[in-house]
Amino acid sequence: MIGKRHLQAMKTIEEAELIAIVDPAEPAKAMALNEGVPWFATIEEMLAEVVPNGVIVSTPTEIHLEPTIKALEAGCHVLVEKPIAANLDEANEIQKVAERVNRNVMVGHHRRYYGLMELAREIVSSEKLGRLLAVHGQWTSRKADDYYIPKWRQQRSSGPVLINLIHEMDILRFICGEIESVTAQLQSGFRGHLKEETAAIVIRFQSGVLGTFLLSDATPSPWNWEHATGENVNFPRTGQNSYRFLGSEGCLDFPNLRIWTSKGTPDWNHLMDFEDRNVPLEDAYISQLLHFCRVIKQEETPRITAKDATETLAATLAVFDSAEQQRTITL
Repeated sequence: MIGKRHLQAMKTIEEAELIAIVDPAEPAKAMALNEGVPWFATIEEMLAEVVPNGVIVSTPTEIHLEPTIKALEAGCHVLVEKPIAANLDEANEIQKVAERVNRNVMVGHHRRYYGLMELAREIVSSEKLGRLLAVHGQWTSRKADDYYIPKWRQQRSSGPVLINLIHEMDILRFICGEIESVTAQLQSGFRGHLKEETAAIVIRFQSGVLGTFLLSDATPSPWNWEHATGENVNFPRTGQNSYRFLGSEGCLDFPNLRIWTSKGTPDWNHLMDFEDRNVPLEDAYISQLLHFCRVIKQEETPRITAKDATETLAATLAVFDSAEQQRTITL
């Protein structure tokens, strides 16, 4: 699914040319034929015949490591989907290999390419909100039943923590700074899968800011990034915010960028008014791919490096550790 999204972006720009598709599944073979490029069942087969400038790895999470390492060792730069890997050992191995072969690894936290993300960080760190005290985020949606037909999507590695929360942790790190500790509870049993379905999380940032986050892929709701922004045409846009950043002088609804401030002294005795900041939603996948092209040409350095993405992965995996060990995990 995400591979097709990258392909769509590639067909939109002139800076990149598709030269091969690697995937053991038969539908991928038909896709390659339709695109007029060679098809290979494995990355070893491809690298024996052609070595691209860049490789996009959009396999399931537990299969990120091998194609990423093989592409790097063949001399390719790599854009690997989020999360960078299934665990920290694999993420660290990717970093070490990239450094050894002097090739760049970018990680597909595509939301950082939206202008509204940059503006939100600017507002949160400005005097407009005063001192940031707390943040609440939510990603709740009921995924369609046929989403889980592939058995690999029923495993923990493809549950909402590593598929969806990883994006949210990256947003929180980008806007609020580094995470100090994570405390979490998990719940499952609605669908009978091995993966988690609902998570309640308390986050403490190094700055002292406190955060809460509610995650579930089992409840229909309008409160999630995809429905809020309409970034994916397959999900209807609701425009409902999924974040609130709370400061001593005001607060921010996000991603709609509505700033709330008091008309007088910032206390409960005074009426609050709001100001909307309107930012058009770019195609983040196109922006990401254009950036990848410039990274390959050594015109820019990766916006989301392997090290940066590993920090996001560590904060996300701490949710599992905290729930299993019934304690707060310090990063």
